[in-house]
Amino acid sequence: MAERTIRVEVVYAGAGRAVLHQVELAEGSTVMQAVDAAGLAAVVPGGAIDPSRLGIFGRKVSPDRVVQQGDRIEIYRPLMLDPMEARRRRAR
Repeated sequence: MAERTIRVEVVYAGAGRAVLHQVELAEGSTVMQAVDAAGLAAVVPGGAIDPSRLGIFGRKVSPDRVVQQGDRIEIYRPLMLDPMEARRRRAR
């Protein structure tokens, strides 16, 4: 019997451009498996994807969360400036 598959998008928005890959995975795959299948480690600065900086449709998720058909997995960049410091600078 054929294995059931699902299709998801994996997105990384760098400072200069966004990269989007659609991947087809076995049903029951995790967020981290989808990221690995997309092969975006070459695009991410440093080549390492931080498992604590992953989300689905703007909500942070753990790397072992099972993905669903049509999910958009997002790889988040580190903040360039602490939000509190940004507010202080704007207030000056």
